[in-house]
Amino acid sequence: MSDFLLAIESSCDDTGAAVFCNDELVSNVVFSQIIHEQYGGVVPEVASRRHLQAILPVVNKALSQAGVDKSQLKAIACTRGPGLMGSLLVGYTFAKALAFALDIPLISIDHMKAHIMAHFIEEPKPAFPFLCLTVSGGHTQLVIVRDYDHFEVVGSTLDDAAGEAFDKTGKLLGLPYPAGPLVDREASNGSAIFEFSTAKIDGLDFSFSGFKTSVLYFLRDQIRQNENFVAENLSDICASIQHNIVEALVSKCLLALEEFSLSTLAVAGGVSANSGLRRQLRNVANERNLELFIPKISYCTDNAAMIGIAGYLEWKRGCPFSYELAPDPRLKSML
Repeated sequence: MSDFLLAIESSCDDTGAAVFCNDELVSNVVFSQIIHEQYGGVVPEVASRRHLQAILPVVNKALSQAGVDKSQLKAIACTRGPGLMGSLLVGYTFAKALAFALDIPLISIDHMKAHIMAHFIEEPKPAFPFLCLTVSGGHTQLVIVRDYDHFEVVGSTLDDAAGEAFDKTGKLLGLPYPAGPLVDREASNGSAIFEFSTAKIDGLDFSFSGFKTSVLYFLRDQIRQNENFVAENLSDICASIQHNIVEALVSKCLLALEEFSLSTLAVAGGVSANSGLRRQLRNVANERNLELFIPKISYCTDNAAMIGIAGYLEWKRGCPFSYELAPDPRLKSML
């Protein structure tokens, strides 16, 4: 029997819709708002207005690509939070209205949980239990995943997230928003020859605010001596920034794997698309005989496919649903 599920994602500045047939992804559409580049960051009011314009065309395109009519849908999954309130409100209200009109369940999804569940969209899939590093612009966490609904956060950032560190240090270099991917691209042409201070945090937590300040002061001092320092050394500066952030992430992963006697590591979230992080994790996995799982890049950044697989798994387990819930930009969950 074919059970079709529609998924909607609108937590920040990407409008996404996906259709699943049982646990198989059959369409995945994302509309990205490039307008925010001119502002140097996401403007919440602009983002919510663009979601209003995009939500219906994106959903219709996902249904059309899947060859599915809305009357065939058995459930709708949608991001409830965390995220920007205006953005969440557009996607969640649309999903709730459509689910209510079709008299089908509305499944509310935690955005961060969905990033982890992206590992179950396609084969190969990790076996429980495993350690997952979730890294994005707003979150950096180490999570032990014991089952589809059993998560234990064992480490998190005390201040800035890794993605924020990439974007803000990139901005210091004059790179446009989003700077993280541009730092990654430039780093591929450079060498990590510059040293920056990094916080020494005991245990499994992270801290990137001191590192960010170290980059700021380093650039200030170098530019005083040579106003063309950044332009002349951009690739090496980016490689050094990336090296520091990646080393901080990987070292904590190894510490957690040892502490909890785990041999399977997964990585999720937008920063998991970073080539330096992927390369270093693969090297470490080969050296230590670890099982490593990294989703396709299209499933790393915000997308509706991850919302859909999380929603499908909850729906099939018979999780309760309610039309009474509202979007929550500071959603507190098992993560």
